[in-house]
Amino acid sequence: MEIKLRQENEKDYKSVFQLIEKAFEKEEYSDHKEQFLVERVRISDAFIPELSIVAELENKIVGHILLTKLEIKNDLESFESLALAPVSVLPEFQGKGIGSKLIVHSHKVAKDLGYKSIILLGHQDYYPRFRYELCKKYNIEMPFDVPAENCMVIALVENGLAGVSGKVVYPPAFFE
Repeated sequence: MEIKLRQENEKDYKSVFQLIEKAFEKEEYSDHKEQFLVERVRISDAFIPELSIVAELENKIVGHILLTKLEIKNDLESFESLALAPVSVLPEFQGKGIGSKLIVHSHKVAKDLGYKSIILLGHQDYYPRFRYELCKKYNIEMPFDVPAENCMVIALVENGLAGVSGKVVYPPAFFE
């Protein structure tokens, strides 16, 4: 299975919308509106085109990942970070490593762009394999009430979370 990873472009938007809709259709812990989040983020200041990545198989988009700018703020400082949301794979291609490829590739691109960390809200059994750790280890809190075991962070560079603590501030596009 030859998976090609590349930056999303405008011609992909409709396919990506449908892909995300299908990927989350039967997901229990979803509001089933992730596709609209991606649309809102694309037209916001938080959007980083290089971090909207698609996975193609035989010229068909089968996966997508989006990393978006966010901040971690405490009383004294503000730290730039990224949000991983969402990562989507068409149901018939799930379990074949496409999501993993997207995550690993997005980490590399984010690191190359100078970002030091990524925050996510996700499945506690899936993300630790990519070296994600609990946010509470770094005194990083989500701005809403969610189980601590689902709030995770990764440092993309050595000491990427040194001195970082505070509350996650998602961009407005996440709440519109």
